[in-house]
Amino acid sequence: MVFYVDNEVDAKFDFDIEEVATLVAAKVLETEGCDHEVEISLIITDDEGIREMNNEFREIDRPTDVLSFPNVSYDAPGDFTVMDGEQNIDLLNPDTGNIMFGDIVVNENRVREQAKEYGHSEKREFAFLIAHSMLHLCGYDHMEEDEAAVMENKQREVLEALGITRD
Repeated sequence: MVFYVDNEVDAKFDFDIEEVATLVAAKVLETEGCDHEVEISLIITDDEGIREMNNEFREIDRPTDVLSFPNVSYDAPGDFTVMDGEQNIDLLNPDTGNIMFGDIVVNENRVREQAKEYGHSEKREFAFLIAHSMLHLCGYDHMEEDEAAVMENKQREVLEALGITRD
């Protein structure tokens, strides 16, 4: 797995952004059984940057904590066999041979605010947002109550397995 990090706002945390993102993303992929070599783009931005993206891509003109842009179209969440079919040609980075899995955009301000609000570390909040986004890149959603329960369980399992829990 390759993680490309673009820290647009020069956010500084008391943890290494790329290291935590890579650790969490790898655990999600392992837990989901994805054995493909993938590339993920991570952008760290602020309220204004994510508001602009949210408005452009979702027509919601307000900031949010995280956005996920999966490149894979799944038949079912976590069914990575679709990456072996016709999609493979469109998803392959010709320079690396890796699958361009998707993009994650994290709002630095919300990481800080939500960590305070929920009473845990910024690292835990950041890791949660990466786990959440990675599950979206794996085809999961939370529009329905049962879908949300599945995502919540998976997020919790990944973070617990990594020892990144609420303080």
